[in-house]
Amino acid sequence: MIESITVDKADAALFIENLNKTFKRGGSKTYALSGVSFAVEQGEFFGLLGPNGAGKSTLINTLAGLVKPDSGSISILNNDFKAQWRQFHMSVGIVPQEITFDPHFTVSETLRLQSGYYGLRNNSEWLNKLLENLGLTDKKDASVFSLSGGMKRRVLIAQALVHKPPVIILDEPTAGVDIELRHRLWEFMLELNSQGHTVILTTHYLEEAERLCSRVALLNKGKLVALDETQKLLQQFSKERIKFALPPGTDISKIPFDIKPLANHFYAVENHNPYTLRQLLNFLNEHGLQPDGLELGKANLEEVFLSLTK
Repeated sequence: MIESITVDKADAALFIENLNKTFKRGGSKTYALSGVSFAVEQGEFFGLLGPNGAGKSTLINTLAGLVKPDSGSISILNNDFKAQWRQFHMSVGIVPQEITFDPHFTVSETLRLQSGYYGLRNNSEWLNKLLENLGLTDKKDASVFSLSGGMKRRVLIAQALVHKPPVIILDEPTAGVDIELRHRLWEFMLELNSQGHTVILTTHYLEEAERLCSRVALLNKGKLVALDETQKLLQQFSKERIKFALPPGTDISKIPFDIKPLANHFYAVENHNPYTLRQLLNFLNEHGLQPDGLELGKANLEEVFLSLTK
C-alpha cells in the first residue's frame, strides 16, 4: 500500500517529489530512481527499505549532494536542496555505508575538524557526550587508522552528529558491527528521537525496522512499491502461517501447497485451518523431508518485504 503525501511540504522533515535518476550503462539507460515521492514527518523514526539495487544508496547519495538527480525536488525542513543548499546540509546528518577518514588524525581531532566544517566552536560538551554514548571515550586520543572496523563506524556516526542535526539519516549503520554497538546505537538514536530529532534508517536487519520504525517506505527497482505504517503493512499479511526450513536444493515445486520462499532456505505456507499443519508434515515425512525451525504465527516484516519485492 502506498499512502498519498498528507504532510505539508512546509511542515515535513524530508519532502521528496517525483525524483528521477538514470545511469547510462552500455548505451542504455537504467533507472535508479523513477518518480519517487514521499514525505517524512518531523519527529518520525522512519524506515527506508529495499533489496540491493533498489535505489536506496542513490537516494541517500542524492541527499548528501554526491549524486545529481535528473529531475524532481527535495527539501529538508522546507530548505530546498538547490536554492537553500547551505541550510539544507546544516539540517541533516548522514551516516554513509562507506568508512572514509583521514587516518592520521585522532578521534577527537576528527570531530573537531568536522565541527569546524559547520562553523562550530566550543562544542566540547556535546562532542564528549557523543564519545560517551558511542563508547569512544577511551579512544579519543587514538588515531583513526589504529581503530577496528567497528570503532571506525562509531567515529563515522559521531562525525555525522557533531552539529546536532534535526534530521539524521543512517545508511546501514549496523552492517558488520558487534551486538554491543548495535544496542548502544539504537538506545542513543531512540534518545535523540525522543528529543525531537527525525531519524531515517536504511537497514538489511528487518527486525530493527520492525522494532524501531513507525512507518516504512519500500523501494524496488527504483520505484516506491509500499509506504505505510509498519503495523498496517504487517496487518495486510497477518494471516496465520507455518514457517519452516528445508535442506538446500530441495525441489519445492512438487509440494502441493501455496509455498512462499523466504531467506536462508526458509519457506512459509498459509495456515488455513487446524489440519494444514498435519497435512504438511505428513506430506514432507512421506517424501523424506525433515523440516527445521518450525514456527507458527503471523508474518514478520521480512516476509512482507519478500512478498512485495517478489
